[in-house]
Amino acid sequence: MSVIGPRPHTDVPHVLDNPALASLTGPHARFAERHGRVLRYPLDVSPWLALPDEPEARDWADLAALAGPGAEVPLNGYCGEVPEDWEITFHMGGVQLVDDGLAAAPDAEAVRLGPADVPEMLDLVGRTRPGPFLPRTVELGTYLGIRRGGALVAMAGERLRPPGWTEISAVCTDPAFRGQGLAGRLILAVAHGIRERGETPFLHTSARNTNAIRLYESLGFRLRRTTSFLTARVPERLADEREAVPVG
Repeated sequence: MSVIGPRPHTDVPHVLDNPALASLTGPHARFAERHGRVLRYPLDVSPWLALPDEPEARDWADLAALAGPGAEVPLNGYCGEVPEDWEITFHMGGVQLVDDGLAAAPDAEAVRLGPADVPEMLDLVGRTRPGPFLPRTVELGTYLGIRRGGALVAMAGERLRPPGWTEISAVCTDPAFRGQGLAGRLILAVAHGIRERGETPFLHTSARNTNAIRLYESLGFRLRRTTSFLTARVPERLADEREAVPVG
């Protein structure tokens, strides 16, 4: 087995240790596609999938059957061991930050974004690359944007939703409008809506994205733990063998 990163050292598991699993078995259960103990979002909603906290050989076989032979599978947030016959094709360190005193507040300029805005949202994401945002990601929660001259120039919204928590994601600003504090305003506005539900905001970002981390910490987030973003390729042999086994 290949060890990817440190697992959280806690006596009692926390929902944020495996946020995709907590989301897909909780508030986002309606999105869950399941094979055995493996769950994932539909591929046009989110790349996040959920392995059990301590996956066994059967779970990796179920993931292979769910994804298909040779597929590249995102294992975002997974910090355990990957079987030797799974090729790791991408690996980047990440951080998970949680609300530690955000001055959450609505923003008068922020507008609610919905399905009709998805083409503009995808265009903005394509130009700024904040992380995965897909055609149906907007269904996961509230997305807010700021427009200038009618054009969408900044946005932020909600993604994973473990019980009691909501992840802020897709934070991005058009390069021509950076330096105006738009991202921070939208984060605080999204956080306000999360707080109004009685939940706590959290987020993920690359450990190398020091500018974003500084912004988040200045707004009132604190580091909870380090994590990993990785992609692994399903081995052809394992997938073929699993497909031949009836699933009860």
